[in-house]
Amino acid sequence: MSPSKPPKPSKLPKPWDAFLTELDGLMRGRIELHCIGGFAVVVGYGSPRATKDLDYRTVIPYNRINELQELAGPASALAKKHKVHVQRPGVEDMPEDYQERLTDYFSDNFRNIRLRIPDAYDLCLSKLSRNAERDREDVRHLARTQKLTAAILRSRYEEELRPRLIGPVERHDHTLRFWIEAYFCEV
Repeated sequence: MSPSKPPKPSKLPKPWDAFLTELDGLMRGRIELHCIGGFAVVVGYGSPRATKDLDYRTVIPYNRINELQELAGPASALAKKHKVHVQRPGVEDMPEDYQERLTDYFSDNFRNIRLRIPDAYDLCLSKLSRNAERDREDVRHLARTQKLTAAILRSRYEEELRPRLIGPVERHDHTLRFWIEAYFCEV
């Protein structure tokens, strides 16, 4: 079961609108980005916080990653012009079947770029390993605005994420318990 989606915004916030429109014109063919991180929380779920990077887990086709980074990565002319960039984070964990729950955003805005954002549960779980302050703020925002349930989050963690984690899973178990106690109404 997935949360109900909030109404999709009618347009991208600034400066992402101009940045992605320009990037779309520079791309030599279609790509699909599985957006994660703050960008996904802001654009997909209405978080009021700002973000200067569009983190992505996947680029399809994958052989286009170098082109994407050259055109829109942190050192690119496009990034310097708009003060935002795209990047693939070094570490991120996603539930096993997250691709089945992705939603397209702004598909009519671009010829070459397809932005896809995970559902709110998957996005929460993608923040579990790092668990920085802004990750906890994002989880709080998602839990409250999307009316997430602890039972679904826990189930998805146990069935789709925990078996794939590397390192001491007890730390992740503890973080999940903390999040549920702190951010979810029912336990």
